[in-house]
Amino acid sequence: MLKISLDILEKINLLFDEMDFLTITISKPTILIIIAYYVVLYLLLKNTNNKLYIAFITILLMLYFKKFVNFDYQIYFLDVGQGDSIFLVSPVKNKVTMIDTGGKINYSNKDIKKSSYHVSDNVIVFLSSLGISKIESLIITHGDYDHMGEAINLVNNFKVEKVIFNCGEFNELEEELIKVLDKEKIPYYSCIKELNIDDNKLYFLNNRDYGNENDNSSVIYTDLNNYKFLFMGDASITTEKEILDKYNLPNIDVLKVGHHGSRTSSSREFINEINPKYSVISVAKNNRYGHPNDIVLEHLKDSKVYRTDQVGSVMFKINNDRLKIETCIP
Repeated sequence: MLKISLDILEKINLLFDEMDFLTITISKPTILIIIAYYVVLYLLLKNTNNKLYIAFITILLMLYFKKFVNFDYQIYFLDVGQGDSIFLVSPVKNKVTMIDTGGKINYSNKDIKKSSYHVSDNVIVFLSSLGISKIESLIITHGDYDHMGEAINLVNNFKVEKVIFNCGEFNELEEELIKVLDKEKIPYYSCIKELNIDDNKLYFLNNRDYGNENDNSSVIYTDLNNYKFLFMGDASITTEKEILDKYNLPNIDVLKVGHHGSRTSSSREFINEINPKYSVISVAKNNRYGHPNDIVLEHLKDSKVYRTDQVGSVMFKINNDRLKIETCIP
């Protein structure tokens, strides 16, 4: 009887594999579901009761529909080496907004061809493990490779609904991405002021063209369940001064530190004004730029700092107005 069941599942799997138009993403099962699966499998070996088959099918359905019963807002700062990649997952609907893609090709495995493996391959696997099959909005804060170098690979291998660019002229990297977006008929926008994400909004605070990529970085603010997040891209002290003049941003809960902790960003005046409770620095181990700079770390001494080179990826989970923080050591 077990062999028959496995044969049926294998044929169903082959059938779906041939349906290019249909994609089903199974989210990573919890420990409880794994235990329940093996309990039912054991019972199937001992008993042919139809009720057990119903239970078996129910577990498979739970694996799929589990992604629709997430009631937490989740904000991930992924460890992509010397680069930025952040995504926000909304509760219940699991809609995803991604801010930057990272851009360093992984050469650590000599058996993998340089042209065939990218950091975003791991990002895609991780998103799929959460039961996520598409990105509603991909935001490119600016056109530097360590922020958007994986965008083409991501668009070619994952469903992306729209792309948002910063203000200013498109550089060569951005133009190459736009060619792919046009080919795939994916809409794109630039220099917007706000973006709806379910019942919340992202506010783009930097709408000037400074004539260089870093200063042109999109600076994004959002309030999620009364927790304030500020994503600085690679914005420099020049952009920070402009933002302080235009906006009132005291007591930020979570700051994505500008430019990987470079001394060209995160001035003492800016940090003292926004007063971040938690700060995330996305940076590679032993990077050649010396990021994060000691002066910046001194400015952030009153903030709890998470560095991806030390703790790996960082997740902020908002549940019932409480903030939970988890890290994943690389």
